[in-house]
Amino acid sequence: MVTFSAAVRPLISHLHRQLVRHGRSHRITPVRRCNLTACSSKYVLSQMHPMWQGPLAVPGGDRQSPIDIVVRKSVFDSKLKPLETEYDPQTCQQIWNNGYSFLVEYDDTTDKSTLKGGPLQDKFRLCQFHFHWGESNAWGSEHTVDRRLFPAELHLVHWNSDKYSLFEEAVMEDNGLAVIGVFLKVGKRHEGLQKLVDALPAIRHKDSIVEFTRFDPGCLLPANTDDYWTYHGSLTTPPLTESVTWIVMKQHIEVSHDQVRYTVCSTLKVDHKFCL
Repeated sequence: MVTFSAAVRPLISHLHRQLVRHGRSHRITPVRRCNLTACSSKYVLSQMHPMWQGPLAVPGGDRQSPIDIVVRKSVFDSKLKPLETEYDPQTCQQIWNNGYSFLVEYDDTTDKSTLKGGPLQDKFRLCQFHFHWGESNAWGSEHTVDRRLFPAELHLVHWNSDKYSLFEEAVMEDNGLAVIGVFLKVGKRHEGLQKLVDALPAIRHKDSIVEFTRFDPGCLLPANTDDYWTYHGSLTTPPLTESVTWIVMKQHIEVSHDQVRYTVCSTLKVDHKFCL
């Protein structure tokens, strides 16, 4: 097993619906405000993104995410355990269009879909996953690798059910969240993703919700989940709490051009200033 602890350079740029609805790291120095104009950046086409309107409830600290992963400065850690994901497709509930992206939400009232191992000492429940993308296939990911951008990035969001009772509590506390990041690269069609793609026309309008069941998020993970970078970071949108253990997969997954472009942007009837 090969795992890493990342040396970091932050970018700053999706707080998750639950907030609306109710390794090791080095000290970091800001490099740029946001990841170009990714879908949740603070400024999009010179306008304030709706996520960032209003004062920040919690100011950012010195472990802000996302980061640029500098491969030559990453440190191999042989003490990290294998990453263990146990996802029950029956816990998948619905897809929600929030106006500038969509979230696939899971029942997190029990330990039926969980993440443990790797850099984690506790068990974490899956609550949702979402994507970040850009205006073109040249960029869109929040994290970068040696300043290389990817067309899109998947985030699977988990919260610490051993230490906390609710996501809303965990998101504000230390060691509250664990997020798996997966880079998407344009290539062959991804059969696992296509079921989600086919469901998106039903949520073409902002705030629309459609039932979406029996989807295994494990199909969106790369074949090799033993190689990853990990660091202690933050939410990438307000309130920017430094409660996240990031696990960024080294291996990307391939999706077709239509899946990453037309489906995610053109299919969703969102404000096109923010659907890039």
